[in-house]
Order: sequence, then structure tokens, then C-alpha cells
Amino acid sequence: MQQVMFNDLGIMNYQSAWDLQEVLLQENLRKKAERQESGEDTIHHLLFVEHLPVYTLGKSGKMEHVLIDEDTRIQRGIEFFKINRGGDITFHGPQQLVGYPILDLEKFYTDIGRYLRSLEEVIIQTLNDFGLKGERSPGETGVWLDANLPGKERKICAMGVRCSRWVTMHGFALNVNTDLSFFDHIIPCGIQQKSVTSMEKELGGLIPFNLVKDSVKKNFEDVFAVKLVQDL
Repeated sequence: MQQVMFNDLGIMNYQSAWDLQEVLLQENLRKKAERQESGEDTIHHLLFVEHLPVYTLGKSGKMEHVLIDEDTRIQRGIEFFKINRGGDITFHGPQQLVGYPILDLEKFYTDIGRYLRSLEEVIIQTLNDFGLKGERSPGETGVWLDANLPGKERKICAMGVRCSRWVTMHGFALNVNTDLSFFDHIIPCGIQQKSVTSMEKELGGLIPFNLVKDSVKKNFEDVFAVKLVQDL
């Protein structure tokens, strides 16, 4: 069974977490390039983090999906980044569980679609642990509730990844007790006329954040057939 080094970063601004991901990704790319000479092997990582309020726009995103003007955004203390993952615009903030797997997919399977479906499965199983039925929406990455009921579709987990020489970064953002009002100022993931929800909203009360973390960790181990090891 493969090991994945796990690190819970707590609350961290977006740039610091992005920088850390880049360091871990580049280190794995270096090891791939020098593997025959050095004998070093790549290391899998999984980072958990809560971000301070930030909007991030992916490579395929459109600025017109940002509905808040810059002055108001700055006044509200919301950061903004154009980033190198797939996908469009999304929000990260407190009480949203963000997971960043830095995995060498050559040790699993070289299939980005399968990788995304596996990430979705982790979240679907986590939601099931709390009595919610997460679903996939055809042609749309992420996890939804009532995905096949027109007018009632609600996105509860956004996803966007980057892959370089089969090493991944970025990942998923699960709305646990997230302040959903931040989504009013964007067209989330560039998808109009579909709403965003949270576990708190669906279940009618605050959800113990650490219990959600534990569930995601367990389901990540099960879906990817790995063992999480605390990164000291």
C-alpha cells in the first residue's frame, strides 16, 4: 500500500498554500528527472487547509464571471488570484475544507478523468457519512446535490486540478459551514442558474469541522488505496 504524507495547514492565505504546492510539485518533478542517477523516488502528499477569503480564476475562466468590483472586493478583504488550475471562478474561505493532493499519478494510473472521478468519489462517500447524497453532474466536474433535478441542482464541492508530467496539484473545496454569501459576487465555476450549497445549509446546523476532515481522510485512503502518514 502506497503512503501519502498528510499535513493539515490550518488557516492559511492562498498565496502561501499555492507556493507550498509548487515547492512539493517541483521537488517531485526533479526526482523524476534525476531518478536514474539519484535513486530518489517521488513522494505523495495531501494538504488540508482553510483559506482566508479569496476568489481564484482558473485557466479557462472568464473575468465577466467576477461580479464584484475591485474596490468593493478589497474593502471586504477578499483576495483575488488568476491561477494555473483548470476550471473557472470559485471562492475559498473559512469553514470550507480545501484539499490539495500532490500525487504522482504514474504510480496510480495516467488518466486525469479517472483521477477527477476518484476525487469526486471521496467527497460523495464523505457526504454519505453525514446523510447527504452527493452526485456527479454529466459534463461538470465536482459534486452536486440533486444533480438531475432541473432547477434544484446545488453544487457542494468544487474541483480543479493541474497536472505536470503526471504530478498533480490543486484539488477540491468542500463547503462545510462556509459563508455562502461570498458566492453571490461570482458566477461559481462559470455555471449560471445553478446554486451553491453547504453541509451546514443542507443539514440545518453547524457541522463539526474535524469530523468532516476525519471522514475525508478515511475515504481518501479507501478510494485511492493508500495510507495517510502524518508529515512532521
